[in-house]
Amino acid sequence: MSKTTPLPKLPASEMLRLDHQLCFALYSSSLAMTKMYKPLLEPLGLTYPQYLAMIVLWEGDAITVSGLGNRLQLDSGTLTPLLKRLESSGLIRRERDSADERRVLLHLTPAGRALKSRAAKIPPQVVCASGCSLDELSALTRRLKQLRDQLQAFPHPEAA
Repeated sequence: MSKTTPLPKLPASEMLRLDHQLCFALYSSSLAMTKMYKPLLEPLGLTYPQYLAMIVLWEGDAITVSGLGNRLQLDSGTLTPLLKRLESSGLIRRERDSADERRVLLHLTPAGRALKSRAAKIPPQVVCASGCSLDELSALTRRLKQLRDQLQAFPHPEAA
């Protein structure tokens, strides 16, 4: 916690209740979100992580594998099989960077670019399912990003 935020004054029995855990609210919300996306993505032939990778590629083609991993916060062990499946589906192609053979560039194929128009139907469905206004979702997204950044910057104590 920051130096200006006082520790909560709840008894341990209350602090350790599942319904009081931010981590569980985030975890269960993430599960619900992924479950909601599954039937929306099936017609596109994408899993949720593949959909996120495609979103990044639709934002800007010819990104490096490491750049994609950084954007999605995924390590190469998770990212490599995901990219192989997208490539075998004909949505992307991987190629070594001619300027630096250590780097692998990702490119959308024509089929990968065409999939974007079909995927554009998904966000409005998510907004509808959320029961929130666009302003509410924007504010929630901004706050969750701030929370993520604060948690990532927090100096983690040594394990006991």
